[in-house]
Amino acid sequence: MRPTTKDLARHAGVSRATVDRVLNGRPGVQDRTIQAVNKAIEDLGFVRNLSAANLAKGRIYRFEFLLPREDGAFLSTLVSQIDDLKAAVKTDGIEITCRRVLDREPHEVVRTLATITTEQVDGVAIMASESPQVRDALQRLVERRVHVVQFISGRRESGQFDFVGIDNQAAGATAGRLLGGFSKVATGNVLVITESMNAFDSVERRLGFDRVIAARFPGLSVLPTLETYGDTTRAYDVIRCAYRNFPGIVGVYVMSSEASTPLDAVRKYGDPSCQTVVAHERTALTLALLRRDQVDALITQHPGHVVRSAVRLLKARSDGRPPFASQEDIRIEILLKENAMEAALTA
Repeated sequence: MRPTTKDLARHAGVSRATVDRVLNGRPGVQDRTIQAVNKAIEDLGFVRNLSAANLAKGRIYRFEFLLPREDGAFLSTLVSQIDDLKAAVKTDGIEITCRRVLDREPHEVVRTLATITTEQVDGVAIMASESPQVRDALQRLVERRVHVVQFISGRRESGQFDFVGIDNQAAGATAGRLLGGFSKVATGNVLVITESMNAFDSVERRLGFDRVIAARFPGLSVLPTLETYGDTTRAYDVIRCAYRNFPGIVGVYVMSSEASTPLDAVRKYGDPSCQTVVAHERTALTLALLRRDQVDALITQHPGHVVRSAVRLLKARSDGRPPFASQEDIRIEILLKENAMEAALTA
């Protein structure tokens, strides 16, 4: 049988109340007593059943998703997944809330983050563009003992905060391989569109994309990135001007997760018969365009997986244990017309 706290107390020569204080990190225990309990844990191979302990104490985990204010199909999909998980984990003592309150302006994001304390939540999953100001605000959250997960937007390799999302440089490289491989011609201009190059995920995707195109498809010339800033009018204007000023556009890569407006402008001003289009994320619109051959490939991350992963990471940190890293590795998925129907059924 698994050793219990009663076994630990007997082995260490202390009371069960003292064992409980040591396990929960409460003050008032002498160092030699802590060492005796820790030795008993090691000798007996004690593994604490956190779920049972939390259930006995009636502990509630409070986690919050902070998402951008603006509307969008991908954001709506994420909110739907969060709502589904919210109902599923309530019986496990996990309360999930979601607020769409984050602005594009970093200082506004900082002001929002400054209001968050442990009295409100145990941890937050934040979808905000990387910037020095936001990074410092996240560090201050950690100092206030609020656990932080960078959600989809962030720096995977920084190690400063937990991150949930795909490897964006690999995603950009995958886009380059697909666009170049599917291209109807060997030479021509390639249009790259995103909301903002201030977002670190866009920077990484562009780096990966350029690397593969330069190495494998030297006949393709990648144009400077067009930034829409999430503004519909600007998106149509900059894309129309690009087609007017750069004839011979044979490829389009939409790097941002919200692709509906750029893709509509590309269909309006471009020639679908001679251009290859690669975009990100699975939505009703992008799947429909994929099936109609108006998009050649989608690079996606499963929205349900990223939401569940963020909650698992926050719970692990709240429990003071390392997360199960391989479980939280978000895969890059490639959708083509041929598997679009299956993707719709499993979305």
